[in-house]
Amino acid sequence: MNIATLSNYIIPILILIIVLYGLKKKTKVYIDFVDGAKDGFATVIKVMPTLIGLMVAVGMLRESGAMDFCGKQIGKVTKYIGFPGELVPLKIFSSSAATGMLLDVYKKYGVDSYIANVASIILSSTETVFYTMSVYFMTAKVTKTRWTLPGALFATLAGTIASVMVAKLM
Repeated sequence: MNIATLSNYIIPILILIIVLYGLKKKTKVYIDFVDGAKDGFATVIKVMPTLIGLMVAVGMLRESGAMDFCGKQIGKVTKYIGFPGELVPLKIFSSSAATGMLLDVYKKYGVDSYIANVASIILSSTETVFYTMSVYFMTAKVTKTRWTLPGALFATLAGTIASVMVAKLM
């Protein structure tokens, strides 16, 4: 059995295992599922204003040209280490924005280009800093955030540097 065939069966098998386990423990599996879905929906409602605000802010920055301007300015320095300035805002704000930017890079430079390789590796090795922080802090009601942003930006920098190094080896 190859990996593609196996991947088609993983989710249904996992669901079956969960249902069988619930039946063995004599729980009301469907009612528990519906209750969990209700809790998830309530979480989405709580987080929605933060997400909308973040999406609007990202859209404004992108459309105003501020992200491109910052990328070009930072790119003047980072080009010496092999990091294209166009990728500066890649994973800062949200995964959907990053995916859109990645598709733009693919269209503009081609999927086998150096910049596309760096962007792909960055996308898979870093986290969306502001999106994750805003959603997590809103949901968990975290108020003490002293080292979160510096730590997250440091981790993103480390992932970015590793991405450039790996892309150079390709």
